[in-house]
Amino acid sequence: MPAEPPSPAAHDPYAAFRGAAYRSYWIGGFASVVGRQMVAVAVGYEIFRRTHSATALGLVGLMGALPVILLSLPAGQLSDRFNRKRIILFSQAILVFTSTSLALLASDAIAAPDLPFLQWAHRALIWIAAQFGEREGVVFGPEVPIIYLLLLLNGTARAFGWSARAPFMANIVPRAALPNAVMWNSSNFEVGSILGPALAGFLIALYGFPLVYTLDVCCSVLFIGFILPIRYQQPPVSPHEHPLRDLFSGIRFVWKTKIILATITLDMFAVLLGGATALLPIFADSILHVGPVGLGWLRAAPSFGAVAMALTLAHLPPMRRAGVTMLCAVAGFGLATIVFALSRNFWLSIAALVCTGACDNISVVVRHTLVQLLTPDSMRGRVSAVNNIFIGSSNELGAFESGITAALFGAVRSVLGGGLGTILVVAWVAKQWPQVRRIGRLQTVTETDREAV
Repeated sequence: MPAEPPSPAAHDPYAAFRGAAYRSYWIGGFASVVGRQMVAVAVGYEIFRRTHSATALGLVGLMGALPVILLSLPAGQLSDRFNRKRIILFSQAILVFTSTSLALLASDAIAAPDLPFLQWAHRALIWIAAQFGEREGVVFGPEVPIIYLLLLLNGTARAFGWSARAPFMANIVPRAALPNAVMWNSSNFEVGSILGPALAGFLIALYGFPLVYTLDVCCSVLFIGFILPIRYQQPPVSPHEHPLRDLFSGIRFVWKTKIILATITLDMFAVLLGGATALLPIFADSILHVGPVGLGWLRAAPSFGAVAMALTLAHLPPMRRAGVTMLCAVAGFGLATIVFALSRNFWLSIAALVCTGACDNISVVVRHTLVQLLTPDSMRGRVSAVNNIFIGSSNELGAFESGITAALFGAVRSVLGGGLGTILVVAWVAKQWPQVRRIGRLQTVTETDREAV
C-alpha cells in the first residue's frame, strides 16, 4: 500500500518557549518592561504635578524621541558589527543610573545645582510654555531641567538597546518559531504594561515617586541577571561597506522593500496621531477625576486588550490574510481613540483603551514578524534601527504632538483629531501600497518574497 502523506504539524502556541535561551530572555524582558512602564507613569505624573503644564508633558515625549531619531542608525550599525548581548547589558546599566538619579531627585536627597546652564534651561521652559498659550499657572522648578536631561540619557540607552534586542531575539529562536516568539514578546510587553502602570498608580498614591524609580532599578538589575547566563553565538559578521554608506544601508533596504516600508509607515502614523497615552494625566485629573490610581488603570487598559488579543492569536490558526487584518486593526485603533476622546465615563474610557490595545497588538505582531523574516541577519540591527526611528520615535513624538495640540486646542480635541487622522492614514496606505492587502500567512513569507509580496 502506498505510504500515507505526512500529516501537517500541529500548531504549537508555545513553540518559542521550547528553548531555554528564549525563556530566560522573556522573563528578564518582562521585569524590564514592568520597570520601564512604572517609570513612564511616574515621570509623566511627576512632571504634571510639578508644572501643571500640558506643554511639559509633551516635552517628556520629545526628550525620549530625540535620541531615537539621532542615534538609532549608528546604534543599528553597532549592533551588526559588535556583540548584541553586550550592547543590551550596557544599555541596562545606563538605565540603572538614570532611575537611581530620578529616585534621588524625587526624594529631595539631592538638590538641583545652581548652574548657569540649568538657569538658562529653566527660562527656556517658561518661554516654550508661553508660546503655546500657557502663561499663567505653570511652574518650572529647578529640578525639572535635570529630569529632562535624565530622560535624554534614558532615551539614548534605549536607542542602543532596542537596536540590539530584536535581532538578538531572532538569533536565539529557530526561524520557524520566530512569529511565535514575536507574538509572545509582544504579550510580554503588554502584560508588563498592565502590571507596571497599575502598580505605579498605587505606589505613587501610597508612598510617592521615589519608590517607583527604585523598583525600576531592581527590575533592570533582574534583566541583567537573566541575560548574563544566555549562551549567545552571534552569526559571523559579513564584510561591511564604508562606514558612512553602511550607516544608511538600513534605510536603503527598507526603502527598496516596499512591504516593510508600508507596514512601518502605517504603524508610525497611527501611533504618532492616535496615541492618547501622554495626555492620560490630564484626563485622569481634570476630565474623569479619578486621580493617580485611576491613572494607573487608564495607562494599563490598552495592555489588557493587547494581552487578550495576544493570547487569542497564539491559540488560533495563523492569519490567512495578515495584510487586510492589519489594516482593519489600525482603523479600529483610530475608532476606539475617538470613543475615548468623547467619553466622560471612566469605564467607557477603560473599554475604549482596551480596544486600542487589542487592535495595536495585531499590527505589532504583523509588522515585527515581517521585519525579522524579510531581513538578512547581517542587516537586522540596521533595519531594526530604522524600525525604531519610525516606531520608537513616533511614540515619543506622538506624546510631544499630543502635549502641544492639547495646550493649543485642549486635550479632548487633540485626541479626537488623532483618531480621525489615523483612519485617514489607513485609507492612504491601503491605496498607496496595495501589496499590504495581498499579504497572506506570515509563516509562508521568506526573504525571497521581498519584492513579490
